[in-house]
Amino acid sequence: MNRRNFLHTSAAGLSAFSWMTPMADALALNATQSKSTRPKSVIILWLAGGPSQLETFDPHPGSSISYGTKSIPTAVKGMNLAAGLEQSAEVMNHVSLIRSVTSKEGDHERAFYNIKTGYRPNPTVVHPSIGSILCHQLPNPKIEIPSHISILPNQWPARGGYLGAQYDAFQMGDPKQPVPDVIPHASSQRQKQRRQGLSLIESSFAKGRLKQLDEQKTHHLQNMANARKLMQSDQLKAFDVSQAPKAERLAYGDTRFGRACFAALRLVEAGVRCIEVTLSGWDSHANNHESQGKRIQTLDPAFAALIKDLKRRDLLDSTTVLCGGEFGRTPQLNAAEGRDHWPKGFSMAIAGGGIQGGRIIGATDPSGEKEQPVNPVRVQDIHATIQHQMGIDFEEELITPVGRPIALSDGSLIEELL
Repeated sequence: MNRRNFLHTSAAGLSAFSWMTPMADALALNATQSKSTRPKSVIILWLAGGPSQLETFDPHPGSSISYGTKSIPTAVKGMNLAAGLEQSAEVMNHVSLIRSVTSKEGDHERAFYNIKTGYRPNPTVVHPSIGSILCHQLPNPKIEIPSHISILPNQWPARGGYLGAQYDAFQMGDPKQPVPDVIPHASSQRQKQRRQGLSLIESSFAKGRLKQLDEQKTHHLQNMANARKLMQSDQLKAFDVSQAPKAERLAYGDTRFGRACFAALRLVEAGVRCIEVTLSGWDSHANNHESQGKRIQTLDPAFAALIKDLKRRDLLDSTTVLCGGEFGRTPQLNAAEGRDHWPKGFSMAIAGGGIQGGRIIGATDPSGEKEQPVNPVRVQDIHATIQHQMGIDFEEELITPVGRPIALSDGSLIEELL
């Protein structure tokens, strides 16, 4: 039951008392739940460009809008996936599908902002991404590497928004390569001499200027200290996927995305709060089936292996996995046999973190004539649900630097997933 309408829906006279007491007990138990049992991390698989729901998580085989796309059964009776996702089909008992996600943004940049922050673009404020909110609300003092990481980011990386640039995602490329800018180019003795020289210059510069300098705004000294801590941390080994057995790595597929998903698993083990992994190339305005098929070949082994490994390592209950794009594709093919942008009813997969698996939320029209899906779910509802599962009060208002109060999310809980 949504907290916003709890009082309204409970005003049913004396009969309400028969269920209000156990409901109140359940809410109190949830509120006092130990933080140690809350989900600790979130992995987001961004399918950049807009995957077709009909060729991934919401097939309608035999319908006029399928254009020949077939479906396959999964580990959950009555839940089918599009052909090509055979490995993912095996783990769907741990995954739920939201087939009725709706948005008002059909432009890539605006839609990506919407899907990452839970808010539509606004020229007066930059909202923080979901990873930035998690790191702000749930700081981890034991982590020495960045707690918000984006692997293979596109041109719209996750930003800290009004929370500050310190909550921007740390960006890196293919985990096959070393983490950039963490290996000193000089000996340890030379590094020590350089730091001593820099400290002398900084202390000299600060003399007589302490009133003008505001370390809380520049974060200069803290950033320097964090950088040195990162460069010397043993936790950097989590980025190095080459240290793992070859069979474990290849289970994700010998691709940049596969290696990135495997790195996300290792980073969760290291205590990182949020890892985003981007798989680009889903924008199929022409040759939709061929284009989507190539991306599915990359997604399928990586997604399935990630869920399996999280479960096998007893991390799935403490890690939420979200998989989807900024919007879906049109039910009808265009003249170039492609599908265009479609924010009116698309799919996202969600697993772990206390989310119930094997469920289907909402439905789209198999004829393609009805634009409004059954049981529509807004983008902000997904954000609210994830934050709630992490133990965050998503209705809490933060004050922006200009004094404006903004809620962490203006969505509502997706009760069917909880």
